[in-house]
Amino acid sequence: MSSAAPPNDFVRAISRADATALVVGSMIGSGIFIVSADIARQVGAPGLLLAVWLCAGVVTLLGALTYGELAAQFPHAGGQYVYLREAISPMFGFLYGWTLFAVIQTGTIAAVAVGFAKFTAVFVPALSPDVFVGATVDLPSGPIVVGLSAQRVLAIASIALLTWVNVRGVRVAALLQTILTSIKVLSLGALIVLGLALGWRFGAAEANFGASFLPDGIDVSVLPVLGAAMVGALFAMDAWNNVGFAADELREPSRDLPFAMLLGVTAVTVLYVLANVAYLVVLPLPAIANAPQDRVATAVLEALFGDAGAYAMAAAIIVSTLGCNNGLILSGARVYYAMARDRVFFAHAQTLHTRYKTPAFGLVVQAGWASVLCVSGTYGQLLDYVVFAALLFYVLTAVGLFALRVRRPAAPRPVRVPLYPWLPALYVGLTGALCIDLLVEKPQYSWLGLGIVALGLPVYAIWRAVARSDSSAPKM
Repeated sequence: MSSAAPPNDFVRAISRADATALVVGSMIGSGIFIVSADIARQVGAPGLLLAVWLCAGVVTLLGALTYGELAAQFPHAGGQYVYLREAISPMFGFLYGWTLFAVIQTGTIAAVAVGFAKFTAVFVPALSPDVFVGATVDLPSGPIVVGLSAQRVLAIASIALLTWVNVRGVRVAALLQTILTSIKVLSLGALIVLGLALGWRFGAAEANFGASFLPDGIDVSVLPVLGAAMVGALFAMDAWNNVGFAADELREPSRDLPFAMLLGVTAVTVLYVLANVAYLVVLPLPAIANAPQDRVATAVLEALFGDAGAYAMAAAIIVSTLGCNNGLILSGARVYYAMARDRVFFAHAQTLHTRYKTPAFGLVVQAGWASVLCVSGTYGQLLDYVVFAALLFYVLTAVGLFALRVRRPAAPRPVRVPLYPWLPALYVGLTGALCIDLLVEKPQYSWLGLGIVALGLPVYAIWRAVARSDSSAPKM
């Protein structure tokens, strides 16, 4: 589908280093510091905890290698929306953009913002998670408490602040992203070094890496459990593709996008696996599984340094979550911009700010819906909704790579996926199996996620009807 909108005038201000920082910064949020507790509760063995994180990293790395070809071939604002539109059909592109706005991007922003507020509560205990205005709503996935709590109010305020920063220009947002990413990588590295260097004295390493490392009688029946447990790890590794959304603002997108995706995902995978090794060196698995409010990283530094360690880790995670959401907020609005140019989103979303050259309308609408999601559920419920929908479109996009190779064999491809067709086929197989596993193991969330995708079909029909009506209207 082509658009009659005039060429954009985005500012090409994102360097290769900035793009890599955007990948790393968007991936590292609050997940790595929290979700290991839930994974430990599900798998019940240290070795399986590490296996979940390693498998999630491998799957994500396969995705980055697969997407590198598409990113170089279509280096335009919108990223994965454009890949699906060109590779499969405009309808599939819209379904992705619709789901991104409905739950994937905005749900992730909300979940990370709630994580930010949760760790801020370490310094301000009055920031309670208890809802003071709201009600309990029964859903197929279980009851949720909809309303406002002190933590949710702070989460919404953080989204508003970062949206304001992003409205004021991509140079400011990219600089902030690079600074915050540097701080968070250094903080995560310090956690790893301190845990590995000082944690052995607690005896947890002997327990976790001894006879209890793997459960007795382990066999293939553990695979569905591992797949379901990967929800948290995949959520913590998600958003690696977001750099492609802002392709029109990269200086050399065809070269820098594949590089940033590959390097960023590799670095984060290594950091995440080592961080979990550090957790297991310091804390026995039951302590990880039952960390207060799932704040595993805080519990680790508290064990090492007492209250001072807990405060230091909480401060580092606050910076991490802000950096993550800055990247998510920056990139998401570029998808709505691309959709608006194709006349399947609000027309104002394709208009850039006169002074700052940013998609201000898309940024504000995104912030508004993410704020609504902040009051609609807990951190864990949000990530369960997000991951299935994200995985589904990762599968479809990788399938689109094969379709493009068949339909456009002579098209320029500045970068080609290595080991084609085996590597992308492996990625499709693994992510497809995870989708099926989640439908079976977590149906209350996965089927609802699928329903959100399906709801986009009538919405798409309405947008197309409106677009046709506008096209046929007489010009004054």
